[in-house]
Amino acid sequence: MAWVKVPAAHYPLFRAALPGDPRVSTMPLFGGLVAKVNGHIFAGIFGRSAVVSLPEADRAEALALDGAGPFDPKGDGSIQSKKVMLPEDMMDDAPELRAWIARAYAAALALPRKAPPKKKAKSSRGSRA
Repeated sequence: MAWVKVPAAHYPLFRAALPGDPRVSTMPLFGGLVAKVNGHIFAGIFGRSAVVSLPEADRAEALALDGAGPFDPKGDGSIQSKKVMLPEDMMDDAPELRAWIARAYAAALALPRKAPPKKKAKSSRGSRA
């Protein structure tokens, strides 16, 4: 898919669909917004739709939805593994959007917690003791 700016109205819709778990955080990514729990991205918005990361059985069900497809943020066939781009009209169906995000959230919670990224050590070049 060609890059399309996320409509401003989608940000509050996405945030409202997220679980009320204090461990859920959001951050900008790919020109949109993603949600993480325990270090795992489980959902996001990109273009005019939502993206969810799902286990195999749920992914097959999501891909069967009319208008859904594998997440391809570059639009060049470089598919992002377990992520599914939900149909665009899902953004107009709050209960359905919330249900798919809840499935992605549950799958992310079942994964082991990711360790935070290691900080780079400060270089001692140029300093004299």
